[in-house]
Amino acid sequence: MKVEFYHTMFIAFLISVITGPIIIYRLRRLKFGQQVREDGPYSHLRKTGTPTMGGVIFLFSLLVTSLFMVPKTLNFYLLVLIILGNGAIGLLDDMSKYIYKRSLGLKARNKLLGQALLVLLLAVVLWINGHSTVVDIPFGPSVNLGIIYPIFMLLIIIGSSNAVNLTDGLDGLASGTAIISLLAYMFIAFSLGFTDIAFFCAALVGACFGFLIYNFHPAKIFMGDVGSLSLGAVLGTVAVLTKTEFILVIIGGIFVLETLSVIIQVIAYKFTGKRVFKMSPLHHHFELCGWSEWKVVNVFWAVAFILALTGLVSV
Repeated sequence: MKVEFYHTMFIAFLISVITGPIIIYRLRRLKFGQQVREDGPYSHLRKTGTPTMGGVIFLFSLLVTSLFMVPKTLNFYLLVLIILGNGAIGLLDDMSKYIYKRSLGLKARNKLLGQALLVLLLAVVLWINGHSTVVDIPFGPSVNLGIIYPIFMLLIIIGSSNAVNLTDGLDGLASGTAIISLLAYMFIAFSLGFTDIAFFCAALVGACFGFLIYNFHPAKIFMGDVGSLSLGAVLGTVAVLTKTEFILVIIGGIFVLETLSVIIQVIAYKFTGKRVFKMSPLHHHFELCGWSEWKVVNVFWAVAFILALTGLVSV
């Protein structure tokens, strides 16, 4: 691995560490505090008022670092489009929570519409540039999805974006798990010859590491939807650009499990009136089983690391 990747990572890390306290101070002054769900774990009520929208820390760091360190290719501009576009949607969502003083922001259909338009724009650009519609299934055959490939892209990118958003419920959980997934994709991109994407991943890993210092338990700031939606969307986009769409299901397995727990909970309650989990997403279930927040995060990080290694072997 080229030493320039680690330089890129370190520069992004440094920018996040330096800008973090400034942004946290400004958000405190503006009283952009988290509105905690009333039906959530009781211990989370003490987090009410903690500054949110912390995703702007690593997004700012990523952009500044990218100006100097990341090759300016089509892939780079597409990744910037997706991460900033979803970041903007997340920012609007976070701002609406602040304005209306409630834990829920934009209506789901409005967020999904905005995300779908971004993915469709991405699909058009990739189609014009001859992006393959063939999908490789790990340890299985390759399948040419043809004209339904854009729909597959929608599922991958929007699904990944909202899966990370669901995972962002404990201090450091989403940011730490995303770092592990991005590190895996940095190595995958480099090994497959996508140097530009590898540099982008390196910059984002460093930026998220710097943010994690302030998002560590007890968190001084939360990433908010501006961070979680953008991180998840860019993970899905990296998978699409590197043609490793199904590998993301393995590497991002924690995000998949969190999403499945919500789907299972909703379906079970609708048809049986009973809950499978004490609470969903899955991390809250373990909290209500008596695990400390720190234990849940550590165990999930460990599982994410094992899944990332499994994904690397599968490429």
